[in-house]
Amino acid sequence: MPESTECPPFRLGESRFDQGSFYGRLRHFLDVIDPRTLFVSEKHLNECMKLLDQFKNGTLPPGVTNVQLWEAQKIKQAIIHPDTGEKIPMPFRMSGFVPFGTPVVVGLLLPNQTFASTIFWQWLNQSHNACVNYCNRNATKPTPMSTFFQGYLGAVSSAVTIAVGLNILIKRAEHFSPATRILVQRFIPFPAVASANVCNVLLMRHTELSEGISVLDDKGNVVGTSKLAARHALMETSLTRVVLPMPILLLPPLIMAILERSTCQS
Repeated sequence: MPESTECPPFRLGESRFDQGSFYGRLRHFLDVIDPRTLFVSEKHLNECMKLLDQFKNGTLPPGVTNVQLWEAQKIKQAIIHPDTGEKIPMPFRMSGFVPFGTPVVVGLLLPNQTFASTIFWQWLNQSHNACVNYCNRNATKPTPMSTFFQGYLGAVSSAVTIAVGLNILIKRAEHFSPATRILVQRFIPFPAVASANVCNVLLMRHTELSEGISVLDDKGNVVGTSKLAARHALMETSLTRVVLPMPILLLPPLIMAILERSTCQS
């Protein structure tokens, strides 16, 4: 079968798509979160890893296409941690973030929540996030488990405190009408989740600021350790943790409010 004209020559360790354009970056991250990689068998994973080793060593069998090599790299990167070489547990892979995280988001957005249900869903969400952060961490340097628990407890505490605290303040706000109170309560999950996500990242990876992270050249070789790179990595990761929940935690309440208003007016 002839290869697709869109398939570029295979480059080990690089993205298949042009990272200089928005569309290329979008396609790259759609590849990263592709849930189909969750169903790859152990046998197929080993075949992919063997194929990549053969490419690296220059012993690739004849007839192997660029499409096969890109697919093999996609599968390996989705399942195997690049620093430890170990398999990432399925619920905590980036490809599992949507299917395993969606039920939690639904729970966060449930209407008429009690204090107990608010605490439960915030705890469950931050537990999942903490495990995802830890399993996909930069592991060029060892991270003690105490750091993981520190980040986990900090994230859970901040999420629960903000969510419960805002709920209490809103219920005590006498100048709010019942309709306004319900509307505002729907948006509470976002500030709680966003602030806790940032807290989680900073607490779990704060040692990178003092120790730095490894910097690689274009061939993947470690050329040194940089605190500046660590600072940029943490800032960008923290910002990402704020932006990513926006569509799923802000749009549904906004859409529901618009629909309810239009229904009442009609």
